Amino acid sequence: MRIALLDGYTLNPGDLSREPLLKLGEVHIYDRTTPDQLWDRVAHADAILTNKVVIPSDVIQQAPSLQYIGVMATGYNVVDVAAARKKGIVVTHVPDYSTFSVAQHTFALLLELTQHVGLHNQSVHAGDWTACADFSYQLTPLIELHRLTLGIVGLGRIGRAVARIGLAMGMRVLAVHTHPERDLMDGVEFVDVQTCFRQADVVTLHCPLTASNAGFVNKALLSLMKPGAFLINTARGGLIEENDLAEALNSGLIAGAGLDVLSVEPPPADHPLLHARNCIITPHQAWATRAARQRLMNQVVENLKAFQAGKPIHVVN
Repeated sequence: MRIALLDGYTLNPGDLSREPLLKLGEVHIYDRTTPDQLWDRVAHADAILTNKVVIPSDVIQQAPSLQYIGVMATGYNVVDVAAARKKGIVVTHVPDYSTFSVAQHTFALLLELTQHVGLHNQSVHAGDWTACADFSYQLTPLIELHRLTLGIVGLGRIGRAVARIGLAMGMRVLAVHTHPERDLMDGVEFVDVQTCFRQADVVTLHCPLTASNAGFVNKALLSLMKPGAFLINTARGGLIEENDLAEALNSGLIAGAGLDVLSVEPPPADHPLLHARNCIITPHQAWATRAARQRLMNQVVENLKAFQAGKPIHVVN
């Protein structure tokens, strides 16, 4: 089997073994693939593996040998799934590899917004504590999470992990979820999205990006939030109308945001959120602990092995 891995660098910058994958066929590994390079790299492939390289309908339709597309992520919106289904090409994803890492990063963003560890560390190293007349000082107000309300949009695996951390910290937890009757969770109150944004001190997004929810966090929804509330997004940048969020931050409508994802990645230099007030942005790294990447690599290999054995798993189409 001829296998093309189109963007392997972010998954494995060199600290994971590729041997299990190399045993599955004639493997061509590319660190990155640009749109103009895509056809040459998939034209003769039987299987392609992609994380963020978009696989459009025309490529799927024209690739003569393509049988399998393995998405090296949980979200699979980079693939035209309908076109793959029509041609009988199996598309798989990896549903559960980064749960603990993304939940951890969610609270890393929130704690930076509330505790400002980085800011105070810089201040100490700049000599401010040495020169201080007191044994302690705070450059900004410090916020305790205990008894604050955490609103979670999407109570899947990651959302549930975030809920458990919130409950452990003594927070009240609300959730917006498609199937509350199926996914009841002790300590979690299910509400509609307007109630969640209105009542929560922190809203965190953990839902997939679909055609129906793109940009649903907009000016109208943000205007429901408390002036002291925070918005966290470790899901997909396209869930937020980013100009509306920048305006809400700059006007003081909400207190701050912690984002690991943007609608365009990498962002252009004039992206409105790069210059917005009290907006912490990390470079889509919540998923990327070594432990999570190893689980991802393992499952990518298992998905392809299962397909080769005629018993595909984690099929999305």
